[in-house]
Amino acid sequence: MRIQALRRYPVKSMLGEEISEAQVTERGILGDRARAVLDLETGKIASAKTPRLWRDLLTLDGANPPGDAELSRLLGREVKLVDAPPEGATFERSVPEEVLDRGLEAEVAFTVGTLGGLVPGTFFDFAPVHLVTTSTLARIGELGPRGTVEALRYRPNLVVETEAEGFAENAWVGRELRIGAEVALQVLVATPRCAVPTLAHGDLPRDTDALRTPARHNRVQVLDLGPQPCAGIYARVVNPGVIRAGDPVRVV
Repeated sequence: MRIQALRRYPVKSMLGEEISEAQVTERGILGDRARAVLDLETGKIASAKTPRLWRDLLTLDGANPPGDAELSRLLGREVKLVDAPPEGATFERSVPEEVLDRGLEAEVAFTVGTLGGLVPGTFFDFAPVHLVTTSTLARIGELGPRGTVEALRYRPNLVVETEAEGFAENAWVGRELRIGAEVALQVLVATPRCAVPTLAHGDLPRDTDALRTPARHNRVQVLDLGPQPCAGIYARVVNPGVIRAGDPVRVV
């Protein structure tokens, strides 16, 4: 296996950028989710996991975001970019099945999450590294009506090219990934999917099957959440270092 693509997302829920090399620290890829949008009315961090309010974040370039005044105008709410989460910062996650059933404008049930996850003081929902394999992307494409699905919809840090078939990374949970000469990751859980993959991402149009297909064909037990529609895996950094596109990947 090898790293097919590396991506980072400088602003939470905004579009990311492909990079050829990355410094990986205990806090994930350097520069990933370095900033986020704070809703000044509620004190919550904006997340496209609540599409009714924040789906337009996925039209913005996180590597070159607008200033606060322009950002507030574009989003229709008073917001500002912050580089550290306020104490006790939370975000909302709309129930994805309700978004699918009732549409993007509907007020649907949601859960409230605390930012930081395994890395306090960051904007990660859970773990600092997210990856998906080409085999999972191929399988979702095969099972869906379009015959393909874009990796960008799932917002991975790493796309791992593998000759395996099906949802290969499901079997990696609890194991370790060695990447290149230095980096080691501990695989924690399969990644439960929210409504974000279904949304328009830049020039990519909306695609509800990016969630419907995993929901039908790849439900995985995730912690105490019960069976969840999954694509990809979350990992934490065991050994930091530099990784590059093309680096070999081993499961140990």
